[in-house]
Amino acid sequence: MSSFKIFDIAGSAMAAQSLRLNLVASNLANADSVSSSIEQTYRSRQPVFAAQLQEAVDKRNAPAGVQVLGVIESQAPLHMEYAPEHPMANADGYVFKPNVNTIEELTNMISASRAYRDNVEVANTAKQLMLQTLRLGQS
Repeated sequence: MSSFKIFDIAGSAMAAQSLRLNLVASNLANADSVSSSIEQTYRSRQPVFAAQLQEAVDKRNAPAGVQVLGVIESQAPLHMEYAPEHPMANADGYVFKPNVNTIEELTNMISASRAYRDNVEVANTAKQLMLQTLRLGQS
């Protein structure tokens, strides 16, 4: 495996964590939104990742790193609140709120930002090691 693949691996991990941070931001932004029907209510979204390590080991030129398989909506139940005076209330007087757990989202945000930072450090360390290796040849 080429020593430059470390940048592809770290880059794919940073892209995955960036997507995760964007989804956390979207979930938090919509956490307090309301709707008059279940179908129109925002649902928490989460990314689905897969490691590509085994493919890279089996096939020499296959990409290694993190693959984003997609984004799924949470199947957790929505919050139904009785608020007949609310302008978005349905005929029965209920409004529907998203199934976003703000504590969980804040935890995801911290985890994603730390993982992103760690992958930046991996790329920087690999760059420094390559530069030091080149300097060895200059002596």
